[in-house]
Order: sequence, then C-alpha cells, then structure tokens
Amino acid sequence: MAYTSREIERVARAAFDVAMKRKKRLASVDKANVLVVSQLWREVVTRVGKDYPQVQLEHVLVDNCAMALVHKPTHFDTIVTENTFGDILSDEAAILAGSMGMLPSASLGGKGAHGTFRAVHGTAPDIAARGWPIRSRRSCPRPCCCAIRSSGHRRDRVDAAVLRVLERGHRTRDIHSAGTKLVGTSEMEISSEPK
Repeated sequence: MAYTSREIERVARAAFDVAMKRKKRLASVDKANVLVVSQLWREVVTRVGKDYPQVQLEHVLVDNCAMALVHKPTHFDTIVTENTFGDILSDEAAILAGSMGMLPSASLGGKGAHGTFRAVHGTAPDIAARGWPIRSRRSCPRPCCCAIRSSGHRRDRVDAAVLRVLERGHRTRDIHSAGTKLVGTSEMEISSEPK
C-alpha cells in the first residue's frame, strides 16, 4: 500500500474521466479512519475532484462499501480505490453478476501505455484441460470471453457466442440452476459455435 500523490492523482483522474462518461457519480473507497495511506488517498482524490465539479464525489470506507455492494449495489455507478481494496471488492461484485467468470477486467496505464484485458479471476494453467467450471480464481485455465469483451475486440461476435450458449441452456457449475444443462468448460466452448 505504498502510494505517491502522483500515482493517486493519475488513478483518480482516470476514474473521474470514466464517471464523466457515465452518471457523473464517483465513490472513492478508502479506510481513512484507520490507515495513513488512505488519508493521503482521500486528500488527493478530493483535490482532483475540484477539477471535475460536474461529478458527485462520495468517500466510502471499504467495510461500508462491501456491505453496500451486497445490500444495494445500484447505489454505485463508478468506484475508485487502491489495489488491495479493489481486488477484494471486484471479487465481491463479480458474484452479483453470477460468478467470477462473468466479470471482465482492464488494467490501464497512463497515456500511451498499453492496457491488459483479462477475466477478473486470472488463470490456472496447472489445472488446464480438466473441464472444471469457473468457481474461484484458480479454476479457469483458458482465456475467458469476458477478457475479449473488456477489450472491445470483436465484441459483437463474442456477445453473439455468449448469447448462443445461454439460449441453449448450457451452464458451468458456477452459473448452473434448475432447468439448465450442467457442462464442463470444453462443452461450453463447443456450444458457443454457430450451428
């Protein structure tokens, strides 16, 4: 949790820019009541916020944010936080979408830097080809379609493939429910192909 004012400002500006394109609401998550680094985070985010008067800035303690994500997720539009809290909260938010495998992720650098697009849960090459569904960080050995969706690359075709799978009723264990067909990851890939 070592952050410089410059790095916090870079991240905050990126978050405010995103909020400007959405509903102009930004929740900055920290633990300023306990952690000194969070006090710096809050100070810098508040200062950057003055450059974005159209954006409603709300400071939220991380434990309150975790509860609110479960209780009323629609309260939030754009959330910015440091890496540790972001890692935990994004895993929690993924469950709101159905599972860890449903959530895309983008790690974006500064201007001119390349971004990294992937599934939020990462990969697990040590368990590849076992057909295990996405249940945790360690159980999706292949690049997930959500990584492609997060990058925007050929998104229309990826969306169509995802819809085909869901319309056919195929589900991996993480999103399986009564009335759907439980399949492994290999069957899920095959069922996404057009007939």
